[in-house]
Amino acid sequence: MANNTRLELRTVHVTRYVTPLREGGSLPAISEADDGFLYALKFRGAGQGIKALIAELIGGEIARTLGLKVPELVFAEIDTAFGRTEPDEEIQDLLKKSVGLNLALHYLSGATTYDPAVTLLPATLASEIVWLDCLLTNVDRTARNTNMLMWKNELWLIDHGASLYFHHSWQNWQEQSVKPFMQVKDHVLLPQASELEKVNAAFRLILTPARIRAVVDLIPEEWLVSETGLETPAERRDIYFEFLHNRVQHSQIFVKEAIHARQALI
Repeated sequence: MANNTRLELRTVHVTRYVTPLREGGSLPAISEADDGFLYALKFRGAGQGIKALIAELIGGEIARTLGLKVPELVFAEIDTAFGRTEPDEEIQDLLKKSVGLNLALHYLSGATTYDPAVTLLPATLASEIVWLDCLLTNVDRTARNTNMLMWKNELWLIDHGASLYFHHSWQNWQEQSVKPFMQVKDHVLLPQASELEKVNAAFRLILTPARIRAVVDLIPEEWLVSETGLETPAERRDIYFEFLHNRVQHSQIFVKEAIHARQALI
């Protein structure tokens, strides 16, 4: 990455709701934007709301900073007129709740879900992804739901919305920032992750405070408004930064837990 660590995301305007990605109106959908591209759109009006969008944004851009492949993330504007002609009432309700700034990933047409029984990843790549998910406390990369795609013979990471679960309560975040990630025992790539110490040394050098700050600075201020009024947007942004910075500084704790969990498997 260049010395200038400032990051920017494009903003698109959603023009067409195409189809849900899974059953249920509260889940992501394939949508078209005014740039002519299709996106996997994550709605602010869905179950976990804006916090899932923040986790998706931070997780995706931290992964990209570390050199892992993630579809382009964009801010996606939905205006009040969008969805009025949608015949499905549940979807129409979701679109109404999602007016404003949402988040979307470039849709990888023709991609297939990663299947560990079909594709064995190199140990270093597997270790990089396990390390990332330990950093982010991402509970959603299991054999049941890998949240990885194969596209053009390369592995792409998607769906980081279940990361950073500390922000659903904001309690004891300092303590949580240095805890091991116990759920790593269920990580789909843990058996292949034999290079965790090597990856830890490399990734600690990449994730400097400036680079972490650049990712956190991408969060729109409107997404950081506290429901309780206890923290200002600037204070919440600083908590995300400190949480990630602390985890990098104490990464040996979660690496040790991951190595221990792997040894119990093999």
